[in-house]
Amino acid sequence: MRKILVIDDNTDIRENTAEILTLAGYQVATAPNGKKGVESAMQDQPDLIVCDIMMPDLDGYGVLHLLKKNSATENIPFIFLTAKTERSDFRKGMEMGADDYITKPFDDIELLNAIEIRLKKSDLLKEASAAGSVNNLLKNLNESGIITLNPDQYDSSFHAKKQLIYSETKRPKFLYFVKAGKVKTFKVHEDGKEYITNLYSEGDFLGYTALLENSSYEDSAEVLEDAEVVAIPKDDFLDAVYKDISIAGKFIKLITHDVKEKEDRLLHLAYDSLRKRVAKALVSIHEKFNKASGHQQIDISREDIAQYVGTATESLIRTLSDFKSEGLVEIKEGKIRIANEEKLKNLLY
Repeated sequence: MRKILVIDDNTDIRENTAEILTLAGYQVATAPNGKKGVESAMQDQPDLIVCDIMMPDLDGYGVLHLLKKNSATENIPFIFLTAKTERSDFRKGMEMGADDYITKPFDDIELLNAIEIRLKKSDLLKEASAAGSVNNLLKNLNESGIITLNPDQYDSSFHAKKQLIYSETKRPKFLYFVKAGKVKTFKVHEDGKEYITNLYSEGDFLGYTALLENSSYEDSAEVLEDAEVVAIPKDDFLDAVYKDISIAGKFIKLITHDVKEKEDRLLHLAYDSLRKRVAKALVSIHEKFNKASGHQQIDISREDIAQYVGTATESLIRTLSDFKSEGLVEIKEGKIRIANEEKLKNLLY
């Protein structure tokens, strides 16, 4: 049962709100002032907080400020309950991290709808954190209707294999969505060699890091397999993300996670054996392109796999030959198929 904390110094409103929520199936705790509310939130960590603004001693803004400073309570959805309707008050609360406002007087349905939406959003953000993926967050938020970036609302274009979608050092204008096909992002070293930084397939978004950081692209995007790609205007994406501070904060955390993941991969490229690097690359490519379908075949060229591994194509081919003799992969008619994914994942050397 979901726990909701109601903080309000007005006894009638506090008790009435608690009664509505109890009848709706929530477990409800109440606090008669801001100080008691903060203590209750810290101790019980409810799933959502409904809080009045105008209270003696510690007002709603003070409650929100204290809870956002504490790692145990900073992500609890927070709804202000207030009689104040001035625009500046709405803006102040949202800038501090409030999720919503409900203005007194309110009806039962308005309150319950606001709570249901915020709890649903909170669940999606937690799922995205567990998955550690900006793409998962975008997909979930779109499907739930919390943000409206439905790729079907925008025109798509067809890109042939080897065609560039965007180039390193260029300023971003769009968020891209892969409707069909496969795309790689890559960097070119000073010696002219390419290194693949990531892989994308149907249902994936790309190009979001440069948009969120307001910076130039750090890599280029090229089509691996004939693709249908949707270009979503930059302003539409940023408006959807930044209209909600909790969503914006989650994007920033996941971008940081992406950067850390790339740094870890570079360390593995530098220190892991070639065998381990090839094994990890095969598993990674399989998970990015084939996991949903259950297929084990790797449908990208050996040259692209080598660029993903960070080695010469000839070295990759020799390693694949070793893997074949060890029963880790099968190679038929030039196609690579994973035969033992578990052993590839746990290759020791």
